[in-house]
Amino acid sequence: MSPYASMVVSSFGWTLVHFLWQGLLLGCATAVLLTLMRNTRPEHRYTVACTALFLCLAWPAIEFYLRMQDASAAVALAEPAGGWATAPGKRAEDITSYLQGNLAWIVALWAVCAGVLAVRIGLGLLWVKRAAHQYSGNVHWQGRVDRMAAQFGITRKVRLRVVENLASPITAGWWRPLVLVPASLISGMPAHLLEALLAHEMAHVRRFDYLVNLGQNVVETLLFYHPAVWWISGRVREEREQIADDIAASQLGEPRRLALALSELERFQFSSHHLAQAANGGDLMTRIKRLIRPDTQALNWKAAIPVLGLAAACLSLYANAAPDAAKAEKTRAVADFKSCAKPVWPAESLKNENQGTVTLSFLVGVDGKVKDSAIKKSSGFAPLDEAARSGIAKCSFKPATVAGQPVEDWMMMQYMWTLK
Repeated sequence: MSPYASMVVSSFGWTLVHFLWQGLLLGCATAVLLTLMRNTRPEHRYTVACTALFLCLAWPAIEFYLRMQDASAAVALAEPAGGWATAPGKRAEDITSYLQGNLAWIVALWAVCAGVLAVRIGLGLLWVKRAAHQYSGNVHWQGRVDRMAAQFGITRKVRLRVVENLASPITAGWWRPLVLVPASLISGMPAHLLEALLAHEMAHVRRFDYLVNLGQNVVETLLFYHPAVWWISGRVREEREQIADDIAASQLGEPRRLALALSELERFQFSSHHLAQAANGGDLMTRIKRLIRPDTQALNWKAAIPVLGLAAACLSLYANAAPDAAKAEKTRAVADFKSCAKPVWPAESLKNENQGTVTLSFLVGVDGKVKDSAIKKSSGFAPLDEAARSGIAKCSFKPATVAGQPVEDWMMMQYMWTLK
């Protein structure tokens, strides 16, 4: 593996590993905030959940960028230990060393899983695109959708398609919104109730929720391995459904009509062996009860105790990890120049009076010996470059350390070939 590839894998691998505790911290903070905001408007909870999901992506992205910046300045950071250890000790060092040695496998496994999920998103978008052309519309209901879109202040065209074997109406698409409606609802649900469900979908279209949902899928794909990401994303969908319910009920002027429509949708889903779950998230029974009787929610302390316990554990972990990170500060490898023999001039280069400066990148092992090297900037003459590599391989170094333990470290050095 080239030095640059090793640098990327190391930086990205440690970014993935450190997001385990970072995601836990974000998940706990989000849970506490949403618990305290349980009786506020769903728009406010939605903002908190979306912000938390954005931070789940931004935090590791910024960390990876900073790691790459540091690695570029100092060739590479071998092992950014300290985030895991709550106290210095052999076990923590063993875990860190184990992870460092398996970062390539961690990154490879992540790439495979993320690739599979990305293909799944791509297939979903292809299905939506095909549905827009493959499934038929309904002239009568398309006209109603057009009129409702105008009432909701939607200026772009909203297409409607009737689909077999669909659990509930959904809004999808990438550039142009597409409302997919189960054929069973077109034929079996009273018109005024189906219109209420379509009003809910118009609320999604007006808010561009189908695009936000696509962004959520991207975050879930990149950070699929963390349960906190899936939980936060699920809360985003739940709050989004409540917001759309409120907008639709306000537009219809009849909250009970939308509740009745959701109740009828639940009956259709159970009769066709579908789970009573809205396609975009949110339990139907909870939404129905909220529309009919929007009571103030009491704090469930039994449910809050685990959340508060996790939050306290995260804060304790962070507080203990901070001083340990300082203790585990890395020291760079130092060359013992007495052991470095002067590189031998290649006979051909000496004869041709070749000169130049070679910039070498090389890996110093835990035993202080050079394990690998690469030419970062050539002198312009291959024999001089190889002679410099052979010369650096004969040097001995005081190895780099983390928490007092020797670790591998990439370094950079120049050798100037000059004729006096």
